Amino acid sequence: MTVGRKRIRALLGATAVYFGAGVALAVGAAPAAAFAQQARTFDIPAQPLPEAPQVFGRQAGLRIAVDDGQVAGLRSVAVRGAMTPQAALRRMTSGLGVEHQFLADGAVVVRRPVSSTPVATRRRVGYVPGEAGGDASNAAPAALEEVVVTARRMEERIIDVPVSVSAFSAQQLNDLKIEGGSELLRGVPNVSFSKDNFTGYNFAIRGVGTKAMSVTADPAVAISFNNTALLRNRLFEQEYFDVQRVEVLRGPQGTLYGRNATAGVVNMLPRLPELGKFSAEVQGEAGNYDTRRARGFVNVPLGDTFALRVGGALTQRDGFDFNTTTGQNVNGRDLWSTRVGALWKPNERFSANLVWEHFNEDDDRSRTGKQLCTRGAPPSQILWTDPSGASRTSPVFTRWTMDSLTPGCQNKSLYTDEAFGTPNGRGMPLVTGLITILPFTTKGGPDNDTYLFRMGIDPFGSASGRQSTDLREIATFYDPKFKAENDVFQLNLEFDLTPRLSLHSQTLYMEDSYYGSQDFFRYDPAPGLIANREGRALKADWNPWLGAPINGNGTFVDPQLGTLDRLAAVDISQSKSSQYSQEFRLQSSFGGRFNFNIGANYLKFKTQEDYYIFSNTFTMIAVQQNLSANYNPDCTPKTATAKPNACVYIDPNPIDRIDGQGHNYYRSLDLARTESWAVFGEGYFKLSDKLRVTAGLRYTEDTKSTIPVPTQLLAADSFWGGGTVGKGYPRGPEQTQNWSAVTGRLAVDYKPDLSFTDDTLVYASYSRGYKAGGGNPPGPDWNEANSNYPKLPRTFDPEYVDAFELGTKNALQGGRLMLNASAFYYDYKDYQVSQFIDRSMHTETFDAKTWGLELEAAWTPVRNFRLDATLGWLQTRIASGETSVDVMDRLQGRTDYTVMRPWPTSPMTCIVPNEILG
Repeated sequence: MTVGRKRIRALLGATAVYFGAGVALAVGAAPAAAFAQQARTFDIPAQPLPEAPQVFGRQAGLRIAVDDGQVAGLRSVAVRGAMTPQAALRRMTSGLGVEHQFLADGAVVVRRPVSSTPVATRRRVGYVPGEAGGDASNAAPAALEEVVVTARRMEERIIDVPVSVSAFSAQQLNDLKIEGGSELLRGVPNVSFSKDNFTGYNFAIRGVGTKAMSVTADPAVAISFNNTALLRNRLFEQEYFDVQRVEVLRGPQGTLYGRNATAGVVNMLPRLPELGKFSAEVQGEAGNYDTRRARGFVNVPLGDTFALRVGGALTQRDGFDFNTTTGQNVNGRDLWSTRVGALWKPNERFSANLVWEHFNEDDDRSRTGKQLCTRGAPPSQILWTDPSGASRTSPVFTRWTMDSLTPGCQNKSLYTDEAFGTPNGRGMPLVTGLITILPFTTKGGPDNDTYLFRMGIDPFGSASGRQSTDLREIATFYDPKFKAENDVFQLNLEFDLTPRLSLHSQTLYMEDSYYGSQDFFRYDPAPGLIANREGRALKADWNPWLGAPINGNGTFVDPQLGTLDRLAAVDISQSKSSQYSQEFRLQSSFGGRFNFNIGANYLKFKTQEDYYIFSNTFTMIAVQQNLSANYNPDCTPKTATAKPNACVYIDPNPIDRIDGQGHNYYRSLDLARTESWAVFGEGYFKLSDKLRVTAGLRYTEDTKSTIPVPTQLLAADSFWGGGTVGKGYPRGPEQTQNWSAVTGRLAVDYKPDLSFTDDTLVYASYSRGYKAGGGNPPGPDWNEANSNYPKLPRTFDPEYVDAFELGTKNALQGGRLMLNASAFYYDYKDYQVSQFIDRSMHTETFDAKTWGLELEAAWTPVRNFRLDATLGWLQTRIASGETSVDVMDRLQGRTDYTVMRPWPTSPMTCIVPNEILG
């Protein structure tokens, strides 16, 4: 209700404050001083400020006096949860430039100080979401939910933030069926998600993601848990539960969010404990594929100053994919998460919040999807021109020439029926390498030879080299296995040094482990590649390795894969990581024209990653190499003249209990440590009611240490082994790299008064991002006397980006329509991209330019109906520095060159002019 000055004076007595006409009063039941420090439960949505204090007064049981004229055009911040009335009022009016006073006679005064202006909330006077033209009599039937974000580490309306940001409340995540991080692309423009073949993923924003596969490579998108970045996380395997909000910031955000935010930030904000309010919720779901899902939480207040909140989620279902070889459904889910939070708030100035989150998964999830291939075929002839200029033709007639020239797959579209082929295995080094294996002393068999393998058989040639066109149907002899476990501990401390200055501390510790195993080929090889004895005399040393026939086919006994009648390969990708981080931040909330965020942080990260490939072919070759070097299969010498270290150690243990020292499998072992510290600051300058400037700087120092461990596949100190040792994985000296960088951001935003919008923000920004460099894996261990491998750079450079952006955010039709648009241009220096060279990952850097447009729109014409649309356009171009070729299109349309391997057993390929090859 509205009362005059005399009524106010009578109510407030000697402590009354002269407001002028038009004061709104909400009458409660008790003195303000008695209730100011007692926790109560509040549920106050964001709304025009003249109305918000009245709702507050009714829920707090207090009398409120507020001058409508002084606060006209302002909008409160939503307040939900258990807290004291003083804390609720401070949160509700945060950043508005108003003050409040609790009086001894039971009243609370809300007013704007003289010369005070709001900082965090700015809108055109008279605009109220859900009303047309600011007239309450013209109430609109619906309005979009107004989102408050912490994109700049303080609460602001999303329309007031000069950053491209998409935010989703728990309800919006449910409405859009965004159940995990990989599904955010449904609601964010210019975003993509993909899973790699190892332990990571690539979440790309505006075309920028993690293209470097080195263990020391950092992500380009900072994945944050409650404002703290996690270098390793399971936020994309696990499903969201008990979430307050998810924010996706596009563009470099390194000033406030730290290292590795050159592309942007994905920040998941969980719900934290609430004082003074018991609440609980349980949801259940059941469906086909034996799907069972549950999630829920319980919030328990313990006294006036302490509260606990426990949440959890569970998903179990059978696999959506079917393996026709094993007859099993695969790619299922069996995962669960839990989160426990504890809040202690002894007074209004201090709060402590401890959060523990645990994730666990143990199922048959596939790391990668179905592998498509347009089957390759060897050329029938080579066309070339001799030195005299005459056209010549050379036929391809020998097995070895055909094997060297046979591609596994062709560079063709994946969107045709031909893409559902299998690779041509005749030219695969795993197959051609078997030419070295001669277990028989007399000729025989269908090919009348002494080889262990059948000549001319393509291991992937069954079913005419085709596979099922059903993307949910696979054919592999080995079902996938997947395990992951993650624990995050976070302690948040907040202390108000003054009513307008707060100190924040965030401490985080994380442990993460991962294990994934699947068929390396992802195809079911044809049987019959391994020859049967068929009356041939066998060398005695081969007796333990050849098993009983299966369906008339010869078999080989592999210690890791067992007895099989076909070529087989299985991989394992696993990792263990830990992270400790600490941040201190000082933040102001002054009512004047300047505010700031300043702070410092420290990070320490340690990881070990292993990638294995097991194949019975490797073991076959190892046996033959050892016999050729005068060693028994157990590496005991046959003769006194046997050369030391010339025996390839064959790990005798099954795949789930290997000793990790074998050279009969491929192992890439990566060990790395990262330490980083930084200081940062960002200032917010309000030049007028409509014009603001944001300026920030950050200084970062990074130190990365790696221990190089060369790969040792079939390596030994022999002519065939080409290495230096026959067992184990010797480690080289630790390699340390250091970098430092100054980055920052400058933005200008303006709030114009436009006749066709209710609220508009126009902004322009420049930001500079930085991502540290790293070390390349060392590659194979080789002896220059016996082998020759290319020497690749051991390190790669840091990555820098200069980003320019123009944008606008608009509210129209009384809050029923939201329309945001942005244009951006990125200039990258030393963009990091990895490629696979000679059985090792190598990262190169080159310059690049990216530019594009984005559009976000939401419209709710009537209640309970909403339309959302996002549109992204992206253009990229390599600038300079690229030295490698496109491995998917090596010839680039040239018909006078041919791709081939220099020797059929070589894993490398080269490009040769036809006249030389001919």
